Amino acid sequence: MENNNLENQKFIRAQKKVKAIKGFYIHLIVYLSVNAFIILSRVLSGDGLSALYDWSSYGTLIFWGIGIFFHAFGVFGMDFILGKAWEDKKIKELMDKDKKQYWE
Repeated sequence: MENNNLENQKFIRAQKKVKAIKGFYIHLIVYLSVNAFIILSRVLSGDGLSALYDWSSYGTLIFWGIGIFFHAFGVFGMDFILGKAWEDKKIKELMDKDKKQYWE
């Protein structure tokens, strides 16, 4: 009975994690779509590519981008930046470096 409860809790946690990841990806797609529309509308408004050099309208891009970063950090945690794959790669790199120095 206890094992069944534990499995049920694991399933609920996994389900919440999947919802959080899905929410982040939807947020990212909306961010990219809206900002692509804003940039494209500025370019097509008659100013051409020179409109891209007017930084006054990039507040949405920058501040929403910061929000996207924190959303990603909230969903993925430190694994997003310095996860297990990064640790394994760094350990292997340092061991290989140490091995080369030892034999030289």
